[in-house]
Amino acid sequence: MNATNLHLFVLVVPLLAALAINLLGRRSRQWIAPLVLGSLAFSVFGSVIIMARVVEYGTLRYTVGNWQPPYGIELVVDPLSALMMVLIAVVALLASFSSLKSVEQELPGREHFFFTLYMILIVGLFGLVLTGDAFNLYVLLEITSITTYGLIAMGKGRAALSSFNYIIMGSIAACFYLLGIGYIYILTGTLNMADIARILPTLNAPVATATAIAFVLVGLWIKMAFFPLHSWLPNAYSQAPTGAGTLIAPLMTKVTVYLMVRVIITMYTPALVFTHEWIARGVVWAASLAIICGSVLALGQKDLRRMLTYIIIAEVGYMVGGIFLANANGLTGSILHIVNDAFMTLCLFLVVAAIIYRQGSVSLVSLRGIFRRMPITMAAFTLGAFAMIGVPPTCGFFSKWYLILGGIDGGHWEFVVALIVSSLINAVLFFRIIELGYFGSLPDGDNQEHAIDERREAPWWMLSPLVLTAVILIVVGLSTGPLVNNVIRLMIPVGF
Repeated sequence: MNATNLHLFVLVVPLLAALAINLLGRRSRQWIAPLVLGSLAFSVFGSVIIMARVVEYGTLRYTVGNWQPPYGIELVVDPLSALMMVLIAVVALLASFSSLKSVEQELPGREHFFFTLYMILIVGLFGLVLTGDAFNLYVLLEITSITTYGLIAMGKGRAALSSFNYIIMGSIAACFYLLGIGYIYILTGTLNMADIARILPTLNAPVATATAIAFVLVGLWIKMAFFPLHSWLPNAYSQAPTGAGTLIAPLMTKVTVYLMVRVIITMYTPALVFTHEWIARGVVWAASLAIICGSVLALGQKDLRRMLTYIIIAEVGYMVGGIFLANANGLTGSILHIVNDAFMTLCLFLVVAAIIYRQGSVSLVSLRGIFRRMPITMAAFTLGAFAMIGVPPTCGFFSKWYLILGGIDGGHWEFVVALIVSSLINAVLFFRIIELGYFGSLPDGDNQEHAIDERREAPWWMLSPLVLTAVILIVVGLSTGPLVNNVIRLMIPVGF
């Protein structure tokens, strides 16, 4: 192991842990926590080292099996992929503490099956941000999807049906992506992203190129639940086991948005994607509609977790719209919002996990008086809510600020209005819950004295990562300047 191949170990160690969990976890569940937490702690440590090295020395490249590209698979770590590695590793580690307790409660006897899929999903996510091969990206995208299908299907009630609906939509998305890559291979004769970016501009095939771009983008839009291609997400995320939701909700859509950024920047190039201004303008209008519709649909929900799933749909609109503004502030805001939204969503889903662990329900009615029963949990929820609304100095404010600046720079006032309206709707959504939780009368006729006697927070395994994530929302917000200047700006193409 050395500095040039450490990223390969970051990917392989969780994979070996998945194998060990399946073999040893079925014998004794005592093996599961050390294997999960130990491997993910190594990934966090390794990812931070890699990111520091990439920022200082530049992009790292590694050829798998010593087969040189374009024939072999190349792993590429540039500042953006290094940032995503750190994000995936940190979110996965924090989510795992809570998941261990949730799965113990909800899936007794099946913990080793759950965490085998859980770790393979994390490996797939690492692979997606590292690969420099377009077909390998398809394979890894399907690995993450298949493991997600399995995790969701392990839930109760209609979870299996929701997983089946997700399978149908995910398979359609995979077909679109694969058709697009097929066109690209026919045109260029290579699947290496760097080679594709070099060859495509030299071709005189605008219709075929545009078709390939359209197929790949539509496939990714279905995978990320870009409105109106979102129908699979609310049921899938809200009916999955709680432990699965704490990992899937913060990462899956965000990593897919990253893939769209990666495809546009390093494979198709912005010059080809944004050739026709009317197409980019149409996508920004669609993103604005997605933001408004996702936020309005969240207003009609009576369950906290389902409400959060519609907020995720709106957040996808933030990031897609920011990218297609086709200017530096918009792209900066989108990349920054990938990071911020991952931590904001993690914080709120950790709150959901803690409440479900203690009272079994997150229906809005059941949240009456919950501040008196779970004050630390709800303090973290309030901070996560402020970040989603965009209250400074939380991280959500700064990415929204860049997105608004990008909308103004590009003359897309519909996008600016959508962002502001969405923030106001988020304020209504979250302050409604805060009002119920703080001022609402206690359920079942409990008086305040009895509620204080029964005050019970979630176990420290769930509470400590929640508190740490809430602190991260402030730390990331205050670190926006160095993050943008030293990492994100390095990936902004010349001319943006």
